[in-house]
Amino acid sequence: MTTEVAAKRIKMDTVKIGTHNGHFHADEALAVYMLRMLPQYASSALVRTRDPALLDTCHTVVDVGGVYDDSKLRYDHHQREFTTTFPNHQTKLSSAGLVYMHYGKAIIAQHTRLPIEHPDVDLLFQKLYDDFVEAIDANDNGINKYDANKLEEAGIQEKFKSGGITLPALVGDLNHDDPLNPGISRNTTEEPQAEEDYRFGQASTLMGNAFLRKLHGAATAWLPARSIVKTAFEERSKQHESTQLLVLPRAGVPWKEHLYNIEQEAGLPTEKQILFVIYPEKEEPGSKWRIQAVSKDMASFVNRKSLPEPWRGVRDAELDAVLGPDVEDGAVFVHASGFIGGHKTEAGVRAMAAKAIAG
Repeated sequence: MTTEVAAKRIKMDTVKIGTHNGHFHADEALAVYMLRMLPQYASSALVRTRDPALLDTCHTVVDVGGVYDDSKLRYDHHQREFTTTFPNHQTKLSSAGLVYMHYGKAIIAQHTRLPIEHPDVDLLFQKLYDDFVEAIDANDNGINKYDANKLEEAGIQEKFKSGGITLPALVGDLNHDDPLNPGISRNTTEEPQAEEDYRFGQASTLMGNAFLRKLHGAATAWLPARSIVKTAFEERSKQHESTQLLVLPRAGVPWKEHLYNIEQEAGLPTEKQILFVIYPEKEEPGSKWRIQAVSKDMASFVNRKSLPEPWRGVRDAELDAVLGPDVEDGAVFVHASGFIGGHKTEAGVRAMAAKAIAG
């Protein structure tokens, strides 16, 4: 849905968003915030109730009401028959996922000032769901990241508890009044709903700020990096005859995820995959250069091909001697695991890459 289409549905002077009162969760807190990122909802009132008559007065209702119908602006997911998922995913949506699915592109287009039909908007739309919203959907629907039975069968046990520091857990904490951070009124017996609504507002801001940070980072760092990696990938035949060396022209480019995606899109056979990536250590002229082995996948510590074993854990002049006359002096180090190394010059690191690929 575009911002313009959504705006036609709603009269600016009567916009009300409805959600349930009582115990609140991360999904509706995020859903409300995302809606309010759009111009037509920016000044919306929030009605927190389970009363059907009051919900009927709201133009948009999330996480309550027993209805999912985009044409009626109703986004509940608690119905027995509800099975909707984000395209090409298996996780059942929460109210956050429903709102994101219908309004996410409009939110991204507004934030980036790109046309909603721009391919970069679609890339970010997929990225933000994968990296952020899907975890909120899974948490609210009680879906574990791992199969508990398989973990038990494998004898894998948690070393410590981490659940208390997740965003849903922090939202959960806001359901309980904090005497060190009072809300609207300390007299909660007289104004319990106002106090609860105040804390829901804090939860919504918490979730929304986290979402915005993810969106901003993806738009300003992750997305520009894709074009850099894609250009380097297309020029790989110019860098080494094997076509298995990627040369990045600048430091600090988040290249891994892009490389795997671009290789997959290109249908690159396994025997032609990129083995090593080289890049300057810093932006300044005369910077040292790094060589890094490409791991088998994003989560793996196993490389497609590691730097040669005789180089590992060796530094400076000793490494120069091991590398031999084919590589100019100026080697800095190779990590003991063989996943990364360095040289003082671009020419030196290119020679290291050539020997590593050939070896």
